[in-house]
Formats: sequence, structure tokens, C-alpha cells
Amino acid sequence: MSTAGVLADKVVVVSGVGPGLGRSIALQSAAAGADLVLAARTQSRLDEVAKEVRELGREVLTVRTDITDDSSAAGLVQASLDKFGRVDVLVNNAFGMPPMKKLADVDFEAIRAAFEVTVLGGLRLTKLFVPALAESKGAVVMINSSVIRHTQAPYGPYKITKAALLAASQSLATELGPRGIRVNTVAPGWIWADSLKWYFDHLAGKRGVPVQQVYDETAAAMDLRKLPEPDEIADAVVFLASPMARAITGQTLDVNCGEFHP
Repeated sequence: MSTAGVLADKVVVVSGVGPGLGRSIALQSAAAGADLVLAARTQSRLDEVAKEVRELGREVLTVRTDITDDSSAAGLVQASLDKFGRVDVLVNNAFGMPPMKKLADVDFEAIRAAFEVTVLGGLRLTKLFVPALAESKGAVVMINSSVIRHTQAPYGPYKITKAALLAASQSLATELGPRGIRVNTVAPGWIWADSLKWYFDHLAGKRGVPVQQVYDETAAAMDLRKLPEPDEIADAVVFLASPMARAITGQTLDVNCGEFHP
């Protein structure tokens, strides 16, 4: 499905760029006509995705960034403006994975580390980019998770970090709306990409069954009987970032093939 032109000549900043969803968000944004600023802690990952963006005919800037550090995050903002003179969209994709343990057993320091990246890191970038986004009447898209839709163990630590990010997104929508900035959230479910494919292969090996059987059993809980793929989630991000969603703010768009109905 083509989104060509919906982000024509916009400048999109994506944090947490790696080989998975961050890459898809960058490439789908470029395919929609945007120039990109890519941020992550690992330069080699940035370089790989930047090469693909250029092959799509768009300009790209890579900035090695630690979003938990004030000066590093501020450097990302300055580098973006020095290169392009404007920023239209900020996609907060970076996250810190908390331990998969019950809340009664989890180490508080591990949760705190996840909060630093997922919640405070996203809030830090948003705060720093507000002046540029206000000038362009731009948009922020937070990448959340369908973990906010259930209370299954051992997802408690993960849920409370993503729930805090959702609360921040909703409050930011109210606070920044008068300045013309929209803030929305995309909440993916399972993402059928390399890491999940490896995990399903591992499960299949332990059980002595085909990988397709593990996939089909998982997909049976989805209305569409399939798992979302990275580009499908990225297309939702592009939509919320684009003028097509110009009257939408403070909302959460679930992309889970019908696993949950909020």
C-alpha cells in the first residue's frame, strides 16, 4: 500500500533506530517523501539504515545519541536544525526493556533504568523539540505497546513503563495542542520481525513442532489470524505524522491485527 507523498518534504526525527521497527519507520517515512534524522546509540545501525534511506532518494542525517543524557539529546536537536532548518515530526521509538518478572519479585533499579529510556527519554526529546515543532505545527508519535491492554504475568514491569509513557503522551497532547503540536501513540502487538522469528524458532525446537505451528497458534488469538509486520506498524506512524491526521491528537492507535479491542 503506497503512502507516497503524504510526508512530502517533511523532516522526521526517529529515535531508537535499529534493524527492527525503527528501520521500518525510517524507510516508510522516506518512501512517503520525508527527509530523516536518525538517532541511536550504535553508529553502525544508523549507518545501515541511512544507506537505505538514501537509496530511496531522500536526505538523511545520523546522530549518535543517548536520550538519557541532557547534552546528548540537546545535540540531536541542534544537529537536526543545523542540517535541515526545521523539524516536522518526532517519533519516539527508543525504549528500555525492563525485566520480565512479576512486580512482587522485580528489582527496582531495573525498572528505574527502563523508565529512564522509555519514559524520561521520550519526554526529554519531546521537550527539547517543542520550539521547532511549534514553528512547523508538527507532530509527535510515541511508540507504545499492546502490553497496556492486559495484566498478564510477567509483563508488569513492562506495562507500568509503557502506561507511564501513555499518560505522558496524553498530557502532552493537552499541553502542546494550543501551540499546534499533535501528540499521538501507536501501540503494536506482536511484531513479526527477526527477534520474534528467532524466538518462535526456539519455541518450535523445544517442542519439536514446525515454526508455522507456533505462528498459527499465536495468530489464532488475532481477528485477522496474522501477526503485524514492521511496515504495517510503520504505516500507522506515517499516518499519524501526516496531514491526513491533522485533527487527531491525544489518541492511541492499536496495530495488533485484532488481538485486543480497547
